[in-house]
Amino acid sequence: MQQDEIMRVFEAYFEKYKKTEGDRSSWSAFWTEMTPAGVLEIIMTKCPKGTTFKVYIDKKKATEVTGWDAYFTAMKDVATQHPGLYDPDAIFTEMAAVV
Repeated sequence: MQQDEIMRVFEAYFEKYKKTEGDRSSWSAFWTEMTPAGVLEIIMTKCPKGTTFKVYIDKKKATEVTGWDAYFTAMKDVATQHPGLYDPDAIFTEMAAVV
């Protein structure tokens, strides 16, 4: 799946499932993917500072980045370091199906 399509799907998912972080200036939505290689959780947060992504692998924080460019770079690293865990075609096809 192309990066622009991933962005479109994740943004649509975020708008549908976002929850406030308390003061209504910060909103988050998360996606959890369970695979034989482990559990991947991606949290997108939007606040006045920008869009932040937190990535957890097996309940441990793997990375936190700001912006889409940093997200795509970080997820390439996750895919390299944890083969079979991050499959963008599968994840974002499933995400699109629930939007």
